[in-house]
Amino acid sequence: MKSLSLPSLPFTRTFFYSLTLVGSCYCYGLSASERGTNTRWVSFKTSNLSAKTPTLSRVLCLRAKSYVGVGDGDAVIIVDHGSRRKESNLLLNEFVEMFKHKTGYEIVEPAHMELAEPSIRDAFQSCVEQGAQRVVISPFFLSPGRHWNQDIPSLSSEAAKEHPGVSYIVTAPLGLHELLVDVVNDRIKHCLKHISGDADECSVCAGTGKCRLYNS
Repeated sequence: MKSLSLPSLPFTRTFFYSLTLVGSCYCYGLSASERGTNTRWVSFKTSNLSAKTPTLSRVLCLRAKSYVGVGDGDAVIIVDHGSRRKESNLLLNEFVEMFKHKTGYEIVEPAHMELAEPSIRDAFQSCVEQGAQRVVISPFFLSPGRHWNQDIPSLSSEAAKEHPGVSYIVTAPLGLHELLVDVVNDRIKHCLKHISGDADECSVCAGTGKCRLYNS
């Protein structure tokens, strides 16, 4: 894979945790003031852990002064773990459709790390066939761990070898964001309404009988 030339933008060098550079790609990070108040990422309290911790190792990132997002020639792959349960895999497909509709990104593909298709390799190939020159691989995981630190980068690297000239990046997992508080709280409230008879089963647990009150 040939190296990329950095844009002629002013930048400062910043140490980041829970971010990764893959191959020759680079990533951008913006301070809270530069991002604005709509994006509320929260720093890990454990961000001062020893660099010996593999999943939180320090990575040097070039920080651009202006925002660079998904544009023409870019594709996004949203990858989860994968499951032997068909319904779980279909849930990712539905999320990808929601994501694509809300963002307006032209090329968005689902992928499963293991146990199900499409694989990262399949999704990468599909992106390239649709004209992608840069592929953003976004792990649909909450926290950094071995899958993000080792497995997904390894599978992504293997997939990219089949497409010389196409760059890619594996982004950080979801991590801590204030909107996740609302998501978790909405889920809790809906389940409590369901067991009290005030709400139907949601699409996640419909037909499983799992969303019920247990007595010890």
